Amino acid sequence: MPAPQDGPLLDDAAGRLIRPYTVSNGRTRPTTVLDLLSLVMATGSEPQAHLGPEHTVALELCGGPTSVAEIAAHLRLPAVITKVLLSDLVDCGAVTAHAPAFHDMPTDRSLLEAVLDGLRRQL
Repeated sequence: MPAPQDGPLLDDAAGRLIRPYTVSNGRTRPTTVLDLLSLVMATGSEPQAHLGPEHTVALELCGGPTSVAEIAAHLRLPAVITKVLLSDLVDCGAVTAHAPAFHDMPTDRSLLEAVLDGLRRQL
């Protein structure tokens, strides 16, 4: 899979060639509720609608469960634009998205104290 920076979206000298808002056709609100930790995975079904190159790259990144934050980092796009792209892929059945599972785990006090001590040493 080619890295996103090797494609037509970025140029070594000029930087980003396409403004982020044009990638989403000016849309800033995804149709699917996604947060940065939502896990997105390809379904294996081909999108019936014509999608842009950013959609294709995003779909390629969803081979396994991948977070929205990770996809945004790979695409080098703001999270809100990435959410719009991913919601397009959800809408056409190319990917599924699931909220992260948080389990009610007891907090380990010794771990929290160690983190707090480390932070205090840094200040």
